[in-house]
This record gives sequence, C-alpha cells and structure tokens, in this order.
Amino acid sequence: MKILIAEDDQRFGNLVYQMLLRQNMQVDWVHSGDDALDFIKNELYDVIILDWMMPKKTGLEVCKELREEHYQGGILMLTAKDTVDDLVVGLEAGADDYIVKPFEFKELLARIQSVARRSKVALKEECVKAADLELNRGTKLAKRGTRMIQLTGREFQLLDILMQNYGRVLPKELILDHIWGLESEISPNNLEAFVRLLRKKIDYPGEEELIQNIRGVGYKMEARKIVRSS
Repeated sequence: MKILIAEDDQRFGNLVYQMLLRQNMQVDWVHSGDDALDFIKNELYDVIILDWMMPKKTGLEVCKELREEHYQGGILMLTAKDTVDDLVVGLEAGADDYIVKPFEFKELLARIQSVARRSKVALKEECVKAADLELNRGTKLAKRGTRMIQLTGREFQLLDILMQNYGRVLPKELILDHIWGLESEISPNNLEAFVRLLRKKIDYPGEEELIQNIRGVGYKMEARKIVRSS
C-alpha cells in the first residue's frame, strides 16, 4: 500500500511516518498542502492523509481542489476539530473519512485500510431504487429526477445500506458496523455528520425528505412529504 502524509508538525508527522513504515507500507511525507499537490501529480497513492491545518494550503483546500479535479483516490483527514459542523465542512470538501486527534495508531491503521479497501472494491453495476432516487452501484453515482449527485466513498456506503433497506429502521450500531467496523472507535458525531451532509445532497427544497431520524434508535429511508403551515 502506498500512502502520502501531508502534516507540518515535525514530531507528529515523523511518528506517523515511522509507524506506517513498520507496517511495510510505502510512505511519502510532505509538510505543506502545495507539496502534497505536487506529489499527487506525479505518484499514485492508495490513501492520502491530510492534516486540516497546514501552511500555504490547508488540508481542507487540498481535498477540495483534488475533488474538483475529479480525483477518485481515498482521502483521510486528520483534525483536532470534532464538532458535527466541523466534520460536515470536511466531508463537503470531499474527504472519505475523518480521524480526530489524539487517536490510537491502531485506529488510524484501521481507517487507512478501510478507505483503501473501499476504493479498490468494484461492485457489479446495478441500480438500486428508493422512491424517486436511484443509485448506480457500479459508478457510485446517485440520481434524483434529472439531478446527478456525486458521492464520496462513505456517503455511497451510507446511502447504499439505507436504500437497500427502504422502509426499515436501521440502528446506529448496525450502520456504524457496516461502514467502519466493530473495532473502530469512531465518534457518534461522524455518523451524524455523514447523515446531515447526505440529506443536504439528496433532499432539495420542495422534494420529499428521504432519510428519517428515528430518535434514540437510528435512521431509515422512507419518503415523507413536508407539511408546511399556511
């Protein structure tokens, strides 16, 4: 597996770099967002690890620029920001996953492997439908009406499991296990952030709301008309 780390903190970056080398990974380490972009133009990486706060260009800016250029590789964001609003900002920029500092190395390794594995899995091309929403599992593109919806890897996984269980309530624990695995120490804020962003992408004003929050349990996909008082 080939990894690029973009981290300006010398001590922390070196720690991660050395640990990944011990896992027999090929690792490049740069100290700024601009350097990360230069390396990505010339090398193929399984996963890019971006620190949010870096000089010249932040990890957030690098992530957004890559996705705007239709970069399809895995992107994992490192950050000290852990609120749902912060997570949504990063996911909107195109990050596949988040890990909040401080963290255990085994958790970082699990996230790296998950992002890399997902980016290589080729699902057979088939279309899943729920209400007026369609999801192509081959291209990982969603469509609602005439509107095409771009999805990150995690968003695709979340939408896929909800659509395939249309009308069923899925506990949060089941969703977390499906997307991150039982061994992950992921914060509940991550799932909430993904759901919020996915809603923003698939539910436009005037359309039926498709993802329902079942308080204290989890989520389900089911069309619900928005009733507005006159």
